[in-house]
Amino acid sequence: MNHAESAAVSPWSVFGIASLATFLVSIDSTILYAAFNSIAASFPEANPASISWVMNAYTIVYATSLIPAGGIADRYGRKKVFMYGVGLFVLASFLCGIAPNIYMLIAARVLQAFGAALLGPSSLSLILEAFPQSKRSQVISAWGAVGALAAAIGPASGSFIVDSMGWEWAFFVNIPVGVYCLIKGVQTLHESGNSHTHIRFDAVGMGLIILSVSLLTTCIIEVKSGQLSLQQFLLMLSLGLGGLLAFIFWCRNTTAPLIDMRLFENKTYRFVNMAALLFSIAFATMFFSFFFFMTNIWHYSLPRAGLAITPGPLIVIPVAIISGKIASRLGHRNILIYGCLMFACSAIWYLNMPGLAPNYLGDWLPGQLITGMAIGMVMPALSAAAVHDLPKKDYAIGSAINQAIRQIGTVIGVAVTVALLVHPHIQLEDFHKLYQLQIVLVIVAALLVTQVDTRPKFEKL
Repeated sequence: MNHAESAAVSPWSVFGIASLATFLVSIDSTILYAAFNSIAASFPEANPASISWVMNAYTIVYATSLIPAGGIADRYGRKKVFMYGVGLFVLASFLCGIAPNIYMLIAARVLQAFGAALLGPSSLSLILEAFPQSKRSQVISAWGAVGALAAAIGPASGSFIVDSMGWEWAFFVNIPVGVYCLIKGVQTLHESGNSHTHIRFDAVGMGLIILSVSLLTTCIIEVKSGQLSLQQFLLMLSLGLGGLLAFIFWCRNTTAPLIDMRLFENKTYRFVNMAALLFSIAFATMFFSFFFFMTNIWHYSLPRAGLAITPGPLIVIPVAIISGKIASRLGHRNILIYGCLMFACSAIWYLNMPGLAPNYLGDWLPGQLITGMAIGMVMPALSAAAVHDLPKKDYAIGSAINQAIRQIGTVIGVAVTVALLVHPHIQLEDFHKLYQLQIVLVIVAALLVTQVDTRPKFEKL
């Protein structure tokens, strides 16, 4: 596409196609939270730990593949990689829906993760390329709001789909949206990239981080099951922590690491990613546990539970847009601090208010609204602050590393939730342990983001 053709394409048209693909990935994840019990019922031979790998295998592979995918997008063309990613995601969604056993489903989810990883960084890069620097905080917040919209639609629509049509349709619904993205992408997107970009395809680094996160996640899930002996648990824990240390050592000393540790020399980037890990753990435990609470404590049907969870994600959208406008003028620090503290308030609410007797309007809805406002403030701001001070050449890789860290946080959060809540005699006290953990995590995150400084230059004078 020449310059005249490029100029004729509205930046918001590029935003529409790229963010729709992001919507596709986001809604797939939220629907699966609702589908957990249905998948478990379809594969009675699989234990809860195996079922959790339907989500965690995807998330781990997605997280580690994001980083080389960012370099691939920059090197070979963001449009091309975006289109391949959408196509692979659609194909894998079909394979997930027809999977005859839990192992084939997990394998198809891994393939789906590769597709999601290809389209993720390339979609954000296409958006960043289309808009001027002055608009980027606002645009990234809008991009995050699309993910929030998926989170808002996912619980209710996903619960209804799974309850009425089966868990397979949690994957089949991706196909028409993905095909539309492919058709419109050919017509709307133009190619961009940097042929000199180095691709960080670090097989050793990927192997180490996948191994260490998988081992640590398994430790978390199995800690209460009694299926591991003390010796097995300690061995697995030692290998997981050792693998993590080996990964850091490898990235510091190899010539072409999966993660360029020099990016973390930027103070804002370093503290944003530390906070992102903790906040993502808290968010995953909060969101996943909602379904367990509604269906196991208040005994709501799955569709009713999905509707009950919707107000929180829905309020994320306007809050994310407003927060993005404020952050573009004043920086992200205060937005992040207040958002983390507000999330802590929502966890305190859930710790003290909802009881065994259903009282949705009085005990649940206020907590949902507080949670939604907190997430609308924090999640998009984390994405925007992470890439704010990076040079243009590092947009894709910097964003990919930030997203990967957040996905690893999600894996840990899902593992913690499964460990505490997936058992036959779930009690209200099990949820209280989660809420207490969330309070600690987000308060530490709030302390970390005090070191973030993305104020416009004139504000720093």
